[in-house]
Amino acid sequence: MGDVLAGIHATWEFDTDSVLIRFERGIRTPKLFQSLRERRVPHAALSSVTLTPGKRGTVVLHAVPRPGADPLLEAAAGQLKDGCDPYRLVLPAERETLAEYYADELRALLGPDAAEPADRFLVAAPEAPMQFKAYDGRAGFDGDRVSFRWFWTGASTAKWKAGDQTFPVTELSGVEWRSPEAFDGYLRLVPRGQEYAAPGPGTGLGTGTEPVTRLGSGTVQNAQPMVPRPARADQDPAAVVFGLGYGPVHESLPFAAAVLESVRRKHPAPAAPAAVPAGAGRRDPADIAERIRHLGELHRAGLVTDDEFSAKKAQLLAEL
Repeated sequence: MGDVLAGIHATWEFDTDSVLIRFERGIRTPKLFQSLRERRVPHAALSSVTLTPGKRGTVVLHAVPRPGADPLLEAAAGQLKDGCDPYRLVLPAERETLAEYYADELRALLGPDAAEPADRFLVAAPEAPMQFKAYDGRAGFDGDRVSFRWFWTGASTAKWKAGDQTFPVTELSGVEWRSPEAFDGYLRLVPRGQEYAAPGPGTGLGTGTEPVTRLGSGTVQNAQPMVPRPARADQDPAAVVFGLGYGPVHESLPFAAAVLESVRRKHPAPAAPAAVPAGAGRRDPADIAERIRHLGELHRAGLVTDDEFSAKKAQLLAEL
């Protein structure tokens, strides 16, 4: 599409095959957005697009990713608050008509498998190297190995006895991230052969029954433990625990996503060949006519310039 839609805290740039989300850097911008800086989201990574009323005279354009398409959301496992969702663009209510136009444009570009989970990550994870300070140690990741270096002021006796830890991603099957905004937040690695998955939400400080984002799966599945692990994250040398001011979301979540993406890349799930429906490259003429009508309304309202109107109309006609 080649257009730009500026909202509060972020700007969306619409390309022919993706949306580039650029986050602002400012005192009011959520720290997670500032940490991410920008994200390119292929249309193939999206499952739906919604436009809903927001708070205090705003509307929210929300591009919903497919399960398994974004390592950041896979690591978050539904724990992000709305205000920290990088796929929500908040706009003043007077821009609702323009936002509706772009929502319609994006919906028209969703693929035939938009309702299906993705078989691989389609959105890039934050890049290594990276590190953050937890309550009981410092976590580091260089792209191939995760390291934990314990603090004598916070680490448990069990961790001191085990010593500092290094985990090659080739020896991991997944990552557990429990938000530091919860009472018992932590980041916990899952070594291969020690997988746990939960029938329900986590129960307490690293009990071993928490959701696990695992290799080859974008969702939590039921499984039986194969090798016992310490029941508590504060006793597990493969985990660091958070606390007030330690392991904040904008540091620990991108870290977890980067590790998860590297684990998945080292052990990719077999991909099924994608079916290409006949006539996939052509659009319904009635749909094209409706979009041109909508574009004309935006032009008459002064929301689209003469040049933008002509270019977009020519682009739509070329799709017939």
